[in-house]
Amino acid sequence: MKVPFYTPYIGQEEIDEVTSAIQSNWLTKGQRTKKFEESFAVYVGSKHALGLNSCTAGLHLAQKVLGIGEGDQVITTPYTFAATVNTILHCGAEPVFVDIDPLTMNIDPQEIEKAITPKTKAIIPVHFAGFPCEMDRIMEIARRHNVKVIEDAAHAVYTKFHDRLVGSIGDITCFSFYATKNLCTGEGGMITSDDEELMNELQVLSLHGMSKNAWNRYSDKGTWFYEIESPGYKYNMTDIQASLGIVQLGKLEEMQTLRKKVADQYQTFFSKVEQLQVPHDDPKHRHAWHLYPIRLKGDTLKIGRDEFIEKLKEAGIGTSVHFIPIPIHPFYKKLGYKITDFHHTLKAYEGVISLPLFPGMTEKQTEYVIQQVLNLVDQYKK
Repeated sequence: MKVPFYTPYIGQEEIDEVTSAIQSNWLTKGQRTKKFEESFAVYVGSKHALGLNSCTAGLHLAQKVLGIGEGDQVITTPYTFAATVNTILHCGAEPVFVDIDPLTMNIDPQEIEKAITPKTKAIIPVHFAGFPCEMDRIMEIARRHNVKVIEDAAHAVYTKFHDRLVGSIGDITCFSFYATKNLCTGEGGMITSDDEELMNELQVLSLHGMSKNAWNRYSDKGTWFYEIESPGYKYNMTDIQASLGIVQLGKLEEMQTLRKKVADQYQTFFSKVEQLQVPHDDPKHRHAWHLYPIRLKGDTLKIGRDEFIEKLKEAGIGTSVHFIPIPIHPFYKKLGYKITDFHHTLKAYEGVISLPLFPGMTEKQTEYVIQQVLNLVDQYKK
């Protein structure tokens, strides 16, 4: 049997909506993008939302509108994808890493507090795998020290911290709609905030720095005249992407129910295995189950993580590793960062394997993955 790591949950509704967008003769940012933005803002409980071509674009723009630049520091986790940290450097600021909580694999608020300096301008918590960071503590620290919070919610569409959806908590939140994400537009992202002034600036910066409604200049309701208000970027979403997003948002509950069913089966079986550490969950919050990362307890098995992955590959099971910590990458090593400074991050990385998890995963596929993992543990346990 073959079980891919992920396949998108795309049906005839998405095909019809994309076809309609193409046939409308309006392919770039337009009314479909506006509809998606409005629907997404209502969904997460934010006053404003702006569709972009990636979460990376959102992280970059968020820091730009907050005035983050040379001489400033931004605190984040080393256990994230490079985009989180690259965008800090794009702004000329210094990334400051703090270790993760070994249970949740999210940034540790206690370590954030220790890392605050007069140069700190923002904190970027990353909701790893879809489980929320401790946002009450992070927001309290940020307010006390007068710094902003930019949530990296690339994994966190549908995530709730207590009764609040991610996207309505921090000063600015950035979402990803990449091909493997819970809500998929192929490429794409969204930025949300309750701050109208910031959102106006974000909208201008996202499209070359042109005046706010310049996106509409080629329609019969627009005007040819526009002004460049700042040296902006080309970060806008297109109506083709938005057409996917509109349908995907409408079926998000269905997709999440299917995801949770797989995750629940994994939890039931793997939580009983002493050689495995399963992802943390907490009924006080809502996990989006973007990923299902098990961790091998290395001292209990005769093989390591890499060989375990190869054995699963031989069995036809697709996996991945989330994440290769930032200080391990050659570029960041050159900047002086050392993975040995982040004990919990290194330990998590050395044992982690992300198993297949997607809405269209069949019962047989789920059972097959469970059985293969259990077989390997039984074969190689000490």
